[in-house]
Amino acid sequence: MNYAIEKNEQYSLVTLNEPVFGGEVPTTFETLSRNLFREGYSNIIVDFTPVTEVETTGVPVIRKITRQCTNESGLLILVTKSEDVIDFLDGSKIPDLTILPTVEEAIDAVFMNELENDFRSEDDDSYEFGGSSDD
Repeated sequence: MNYAIEKNEQYSLVTLNEPVFGGEVPTTFETLSRNLFREGYSNIIVDFTPVTEVETTGVPVIRKITRQCTNESGLLILVTKSEDVIDFLDGSKIPDLTILPTVEEAIDAVFMNELENDFRSEDDDSYEFGGSSDD
């Protein structure tokens, strides 16, 4: 799999330089994602811009990585403007998969998700002590 990776404090950005997400690419991507999880990355942005086709063998891998990110309160975001890729992935009905047109929007989505998680944990803390923030 031909790719580039950029790691940031909140997310990792994987740029796939492959026209087809199929063959050995999904397996290699799954291994890469597992390594990112071990390093503490639950937000993975994948620049799918060069990808023009997703084979059915890639769907279970995307589903699994999406589930792992979600379980860690993170996001798997695929960046593509390809209508064919978007239609195929929408038709695959992968729960919680986020598809956005630009890397910048994906980064914004990661930061919004982090803020939402922070607010949720603050709400959980106030319930644990039996009070509310209005007290």
